[in-house]
Amino acid sequence: MKKLHKYLGFIMVLPFIAWAVTGVYFFIKPGYKDAYESLPIKTYAITDNIELKGNVTWFETRIMRSILGTHLLVKNDSGWQHIDLNTLKIIETPTKQQIETLLKDAIAHNPQRYGNILSIDGLNIITDTDVRISLNWNNMSLYQQGKDTDFINNMYKIHYLQWTGIDSIDKILGIIGLIFVLLLAFLGIRMSIGYKKSLFN
Repeated sequence: MKKLHKYLGFIMVLPFIAWAVTGVYFFIKPGYKDAYESLPIKTYAITDNIELKGNVTWFETRIMRSILGTHLLVKNDSGWQHIDLNTLKIIETPTKQQIETLLKDAIAHNPQRYGNILSIDGLNIITDTDVRISLNWNNMSLYQQGKDTDFINNMYKIHYLQWTGIDSIDKILGIIGLIFVLLLAFLGIRMSIGYKKSLFN
């Protein structure tokens, strides 16, 4: 039993170190604020009088005003869609110039993190501070991710034994790790009880 406990202990050294280090990191949470900062599109007061005729296929409507003007967002069976207020036709994608204008307005509050726009590829934007921003045009929302976000996400993967990047294998590793922990605890308790009995005999 002692040998088995010792061998299991050797096997579990690396996962225990990983759990301890990542656990301390998650407790302190350095850099979380910037890494997971919400990046909303900057909105302005709506000053126009808007008359909107309902549509039986719309479940929900939202009207907002950005630096680009007033936007109509509607939700139907297909999800959210960006609609032209005048023609009520779907605006599939914005122009590159519109994306640049929208993004510059959204990131102006934190130039230290976002810097300047480096490239625009479709609805994906990269800044010169290596932050990646994606625009969801249909519901007018932004998502940002930088190297610090990647680092924290990797720490989570290490903590939960997601070491290979292959879901099926990582799940097996996680289950094996938990089984080994329980087995170590069980053997430790058994040896502790046996040691106490030997003291009183």
